[in-house]
Amino acid sequence: MNASSSETDDENAEALVNALLTASRLLVAVSARSLAAVEEALTLPQFRMLVVLHSRGPLSLSMLAAELDVQPSTAMRMIDRLVTVNMVSRGSVPTDRRTSLISLTDAGRSTVVETTQRRRKEIARIVDTMPTSRRRGLLKALQAFTEAGSEPSVRNGAPLGW
Repeated sequence: MNASSSETDDENAEALVNALLTASRLLVAVSARSLAAVEEALTLPQFRMLVVLHSRGPLSLSMLAAELDVQPSTAMRMIDRLVTVNMVSRGSVPTDRRTSLISLTDAGRSTVVETTQRRRKEIARIVDTMPTSRRRGLLKALQAFTEAGSEPSVRNGAPLGW
C-alpha cells in the first residue's frame, strides 16, 4: 500500500468517526427528549437502569451494578432515587434475606414502555425523511458497527436500551 492510500484511509476513518459522533449526539438528544416527555425528573443513567430491569427482571444490587458497569455504591444511590419516585422497589430473596432484590414498579414499567415508544416514533420520523437508497446503506453500516462493538441486536418491540 502506498503513502497516499494510507492517508486516504486515515482521512476516511476520521470522517467516519466524526459522522458517528454526530449521529450519536442526535440519538442521545432523541433519547433525552423522549424521556423528558414522559418523566422529566429521570436522568438517562436512571432510565438505563429501568430498561435493564425491564428486560432482565428483578436483580440483586450486585447483578444490577454489573449489568450497568457501575460500582455497587453508584447503583445503590440510583436505586434510592428511583425508590423515592416509585419507579423501583426493593424486596428480599426468600432464600437469602440479606440480599435485596430490585424490581420495577408499574410506574417504572410504564415509563420504559412510553419512553421507548416515543423514541421509536421520533427515530422512525427521521428515517422516513431519508432517501430509500441511503437507508439500505445505513442499515448495513449500522449492523456492521454494532456487531464490531459486540452490541446485541434489538428485536422488534423490545426496549431499545437507555
